Amino acid sequence: MEEQYQGTSEHWLDRPEAGGWFAIWLIRFIGLHFGRTFARLILYPITLYFYFRRGPERRASREYFRRLTGKPGSAWQVMRLIHAFASTILDRLFLLARGIGTFRVSTRGVEELHCHVDRGNGVMLLGAHVGSFEVLRVLAAGRPDCKLKLVMDKSKTPALTKLLEALAPELSDSIIDTARGGMDIVLALSEAAREGAMITLLGDRGRPHELMREVPFLGTDAAFPAAPWQIAALLRVPVVLCLGMYRGGNRYDLVFETLAEQVELPRTDRNAALDAYIRRYAERLEHHLREAPCNWFNFYDFWQPPTTHAAHPAIQSNLQQAHSS
Repeated sequence: MEEQYQGTSEHWLDRPEAGGWFAIWLIRFIGLHFGRTFARLILYPITLYFYFRRGPERRASREYFRRLTGKPGSAWQVMRLIHAFASTILDRLFLLARGIGTFRVSTRGVEELHCHVDRGNGVMLLGAHVGSFEVLRVLAAGRPDCKLKLVMDKSKTPALTKLLEALAPELSDSIIDTARGGMDIVLALSEAAREGAMITLLGDRGRPHELMREVPFLGTDAAFPAAPWQIAALLRVPVVLCLGMYRGGNRYDLVFETLAEQVELPRTDRNAALDAYIRRYAERLEHHLREAPCNWFNFYDFWQPPTTHAAHPAIQSNLQQAHSS
């Protein structure tokens, strides 16, 4: 009997962290003591467990494939997607603990990115919950002169975050934690831009009460946050799409594409300008997902209507204050 998909109003922030303290640290122990090849064998029962136990994620994955291909995802497609996600999580352990030596990582567009970096004014690397962001360490290893700053909410995945920081204690210094809120984030972003850092954040999920804009994505309008573009406009940094596409085994494809040399948000037609930037971002996401479908790691109803269209004045006013100081 075919499983019917029904959208849910549940926000992505309400979904529990995959796994738990014991499971995540057990994988760490097995991976680091018995090696990646052996650890990958454990991903098969993990895949089956999450396929049968996490109904909302399973149904959301089937819906993703329906939008991508016109047909609901089969059990095999959904399990391949879950396995790919688990593989990238496992690989994060090895990338942090042992570096990139055992991985085959190809790059596209890195020369263009280096041109932005060499100007010394900072650059925003805008990713998504697609593939692995951790392979950015390849880039960081090649440019030790340029700081890498990751903007993320550490409170959303506490078990995984604590594990990654245990493997690479220096990771804490490179994180700008959005849970801090307010002026602290603004000052940290402004300082990173002044230092010419690569500021990395994900542009596909919005938090409650953020300004969201709807643009076409996989055949239907989907809501994307405006905050990354507001921040880029006020920091006056170029925006470069950054995706670490997982290609199976130990292979990754690190892609860089300039989305905007400089983000301009005029007072008149500001929403239209935002829509144009976000539409370009969504178009490129869709392009790369069609090339490598098992890289979409938003396991919730991504196409649900946004809960609010209220603006987020704190971001804009606080950044303006930081620039004037």
